[in-house]
Amino acid sequence: MPELLIAVLVFVAAVTIGGAVMIVRASHRFRLARRLAESEETGRLETTEGHSGRAVDALGRIGKAMTSGKTSISLQQQLAEAGFHNPSTPGVYIGGKFLLLLIGLILFSALIFPLPLPLPTRVFLVLLGSCLLFFIPNFIVSRRRAERKQEVREALPDAIDLLEVCVSAGMGLDMAWSLVIEQMRPVSPTLADEMALVDLEIHLGASRVAAMRNMSRRTGADEIRSLVGVLAQTDRFGTSIADALRVFASTMRERRSTDAQELAEKTSVKLLFPMLLFIFPAMLLIAVGPAAIRLMAMIASR
Repeated sequence: MPELLIAVLVFVAAVTIGGAVMIVRASHRFRLARRLAESEETGRLETTEGHSGRAVDALGRIGKAMTSGKTSISLQQQLAEAGFHNPSTPGVYIGGKFLLLLIGLILFSALIFPLPLPLPTRVFLVLLGSCLLFFIPNFIVSRRRAERKQEVREALPDAIDLLEVCVSAGMGLDMAWSLVIEQMRPVSPTLADEMALVDLEIHLGASRVAAMRNMSRRTGADEIRSLVGVLAQTDRFGTSIADALRVFASTMRERRSTDAQELAEKTSVKLLFPMLLFIFPAMLLIAVGPAAIRLMAMIASR
């Protein structure tokens, strides 16, 4: 039974490595042919950016080969919220996961199988290490999504305040939006880039509400979704945009204050476990230690 399991694992590893090598070689041949065609037309030499682009293109082709060119909408949404808007990003993402899994199988097999451990334990450790490498892209995307969402949430109230001031001063909403983009770029590049994409979509013919809905999908922030609803109501009922923005900015400031109070109240609960594990034993040792030493000395003298 162990020999059969080893043979199956070796066969799977060989097939996986061979398939990966064939895919990479095919992508390299295709890339080389395209480079030769471009060099005949333009006569330009390849730069270092071409090397990175070739590697990304190879990962994208591996991912497309594994998914047959179809990726889930949820994955595309997650990558968009993380800031990856390129259509080839899902293929690169899946190709990177597959490459990390392959590297994990080879690396951990070489490190763990020589150890004097039972075969099921070695197989389990190899699979565990490979799965950890496999889920590294998930962790990176999840962390970047959280960072971008938090940055947008923190910078959006200031942007709404600036927008409300500009509109109250007599500017049109489109001009005020463009001005706020430039003012917010040193503070929050992520929010400034998303607002610039909204401005670009509006100039290309999309409605303001549709462009901002796309912005809420890209960021995943509930506050922007609420802002879209406010602007949609002002367009529908013809109410004052300055008043709507003023009320919305006040609501966001109150919500930010409430969130800060909630975090402050959670701090005492979070400090309870470090106090019980580290501070309280040290204080108990300092307070009871001398008395315990004297008591032990008295008992020993008797």
